[in-house]
Amino acid sequence: MSAASTEKGRPGIVGAAARLIDLWAIGGGMLLIAVVVMNVLSVIGGVVWVPFPGDFELTEVGVAVAAFAFLPYCQLHRANVTADIFTANASPRLVSFFSLLGSVVALLFSLLLLWRMYAGMLDQKEYDYTTAIVQLPIWWAFVPILISLALLAVASLITLSEDIRGAFGRRLSGGSA
Repeated sequence: MSAASTEKGRPGIVGAAARLIDLWAIGGGMLLIAVVVMNVLSVIGGVVWVPFPGDFELTEVGVAVAAFAFLPYCQLHRANVTADIFTANASPRLVSFFSLLGSVVALLFSLLLLWRMYAGMLDQKEYDYTTAIVQLPIWWAFVPILISLALLAVASLITLSEDIRGAFGRRLSGGSA
């Protein structure tokens, strides 16, 4: 399915999920801006006053949460890194197959990560791990990451359904594949 077709408005619950994924990515961007501002203030504070305590820890957590927030957006808008050199001369049918395969892999990967990150969060919570300086419970960072992974699974389902319609819909409607 072409990039232009994924930009069309998606109706119903799929459209609502797409808007939520877009808003989640904007939230990740705002978090990343907050991390940058905190680092600037910490550097200025280190020169003029006192550096911001725990800025390194908060940067680690903030960047990790923000990076995961971008994953569903990249999947939904097909903005992941691709190796077009392999498909430059390929038929549209083969490109559609690879797109479908990519959506399946993204779905399976998101579900695997969701499962294992949830187990990791439970371990962090059980052992009460915190950051050294700020004493921020580490499991707190897992909550938005798990939401991001759940949204990645939703985005993967959306792109998978679009890929299936793109690959098989033409044949079912009598068009050429």
